[in-house]
Amino acid sequence: MQKSNRKILDTLVSRTKIYLAIIFILLVFISVNNINMMVPSICVFTLIVIYSYYTNNKRKSEISETLQDLTLTVDSAAKTSLINSPFPLIILETDGNVVWKSSKFTSEFANIDINSYVKDLCFDIKDEIKKRKENNKQDIIRQMEIDKKTYRIMGRYVPSKKNKEEYMVILYFIDDTENIKLQKEYKDSKSCVGIIMVDNYEETMQRLESEEKPQMIAEIDKYIYEWTDKTNGVLIKTEKDRYIYFFEQRYLDSVKEDKFSILDKIKEIDLKERVQFTLSIAVSNEGSTDKEKYKSAQAAMDIVLGRGGDQAVIRENEIYKFFGGRAQEVEKRTKVKARIVAQALENLIKESKKVMIMGHTNPDMDCVGASLGIYRLAKTLEKNAYMVMDNKTASLQAFKKSIEKDVEYEDVMINKEVALENIDEDTLLVVVDTHKINYVESEELVDKAKKIVIIDHHRRSADFIDKATLTFQEVYASSAAELVTELIQYAEKKVELKTIEAESLYAGIMMDTKNFTFKTGVRTFEAAAYLRRCGVDIIRVKKWFQSNLENFNKIAEIVGKAEIVNDTIAISICEEKAKDVNVLCAKAADELLTISEITASFVIGHLGEKVCISGRSIGDINVQLILEKLGGGGHITLAGAQVEGMTIEETKQELINRIHEYFSEIE
Repeated sequence: MQKSNRKILDTLVSRTKIYLAIIFILLVFISVNNINMMVPSICVFTLIVIYSYYTNNKRKSEISETLQDLTLTVDSAAKTSLINSPFPLIILETDGNVVWKSSKFTSEFANIDINSYVKDLCFDIKDEIKKRKENNKQDIIRQMEIDKKTYRIMGRYVPSKKNKEEYMVILYFIDDTENIKLQKEYKDSKSCVGIIMVDNYEETMQRLESEEKPQMIAEIDKYIYEWTDKTNGVLIKTEKDRYIYFFEQRYLDSVKEDKFSILDKIKEIDLKERVQFTLSIAVSNEGSTDKEKYKSAQAAMDIVLGRGGDQAVIRENEIYKFFGGRAQEVEKRTKVKARIVAQALENLIKESKKVMIMGHTNPDMDCVGASLGIYRLAKTLEKNAYMVMDNKTASLQAFKKSIEKDVEYEDVMINKEVALENIDEDTLLVVVDTHKINYVESEELVDKAKKIVIIDHHRRSADFIDKATLTFQEVYASSAAELVTELIQYAEKKVELKTIEAESLYAGIMMDTKNFTFKTGVRTFEAAAYLRRCGVDIIRVKKWFQSNLENFNKIAEIVGKAEIVNDTIAISICEEKAKDVNVLCAKAADELLTISEITASFVIGHLGEKVCISGRSIGDINVQLILEKLGGGGHITLAGAQVEGMTIEETKQELINRIHEYFSEIE
């Protein structure tokens, strides 16, 4: 303030000197033109100088007094405001030494041991100052719980004059408790939107007697209304098998804790074991309006149905949390969807100039067989078609020798680099045997494609390809090859499969069903019968799966090192680092299931820089749910995962933890 006062006074003196100089020049000019005016000019200038000196001193004295009074008033007001601050205020050093605290601070925390809170705060602030020393940001904003109240702490820090390593901090404690309560109440009062569907309603009802149907409908409604009533929710039955469910977000945690008990309750309906009702439920709180939340719930419901139904999902902050889904999928008995999809796929192929077919990384026979089936469909419709895949996969070498005998396929199988160069707006991309964006042969190809078709039999995961034009995803199916075989059968234009194509489709079904043992339904045998009529040589197909003596010994070694966890689950490690280690792991996991009292098996191995896990089950344990927790997926009886950034032993321990977690969720 004193520097400011001095500056004002100096400005005043400088201006006076300028005025005197101007007057002096004018008087000199007058005296030069008229010599008689010299003496009067000197007298006038002398009088002006004397007057200016007198008035200047007087004004300087007045201004100085005024500024001094103003300074004292401002300083006094600042000190008064600081001392009588309506907010608790404290000045302290970052070493914990309290320099000063306001009377409001003292009274606010009179009955609290505030020193421990202050020390923690000092340590936190000091640590933050060290991290952001390079920038000039000196503001401090914190939130702290003190004696059941929430305080927003605001302030600034400056270097201490005593020690350059320490800082002086002034902090205001603003009671934000009511504000936070209001925010929580506002958040809790927001709505969540759910969709509840009865799985396979029409098919299940057809198996009931006419007099039983109203009773079953009433019982289902009763159970669902009772369950939703626990959250004070509003339930609206929009269709005979569909309900819309509204409830406040404050009940979302209780819904999670309940783990959707309604899923098991519905199964308890006594129908003398003839049929069993199951539910699919999707809940979402994403969106600013109920309409947006409903659309989000619909998208979540698509995932639930894609995973086989009989489960629930909560979509929150773009994260999916699944519940249930431990029962085997129920095979659908209608082929209407297959016919509709076949017709839609034909139209898409006809509208495109060329077709590219792509599977997952490290393709297996199911992936290759499905790709060849779509290839033949595209060629039948007179379109150029290409298969994007890695031909170096060790498990396909026997098949590769067979297909190399046919010159037609020389330029059909291309790598992803060639595919990226040739894909355009008129190219149809068909993705088979996977729907996960991070499992395809080329993610860039998916991003570049304008039209995408997905044909898959795996349970839908959260990271699915969301821009598909057409999706044929049926989790009841044994394999992608089975689905493609159905599409070929129902195509409007008759498709003549070559023997090698029919055999590859048959091999795909045979591989995924473990020689028609697992996940085999009526339609699986129908597809196999159709392929058999197309000229499949079963002996040649079987030769594709034969292991040499060296690999057989490796598998036997893996099986011999297996450890048992949770009484019935076998876990083993494959020490090999060969390219086909994933095949060895899969075969070893299959072999472990042949041992009595083993209900599930997991084999872990090195796959380049990643660690792969193959999981198998006889159906009592859902290996998909376990491996989903490690970023994988698949089916109840067959699943896999690839883990990055972990060693074999770390992966094994993480797998054991996930198995324990799986069983704890069942209890």
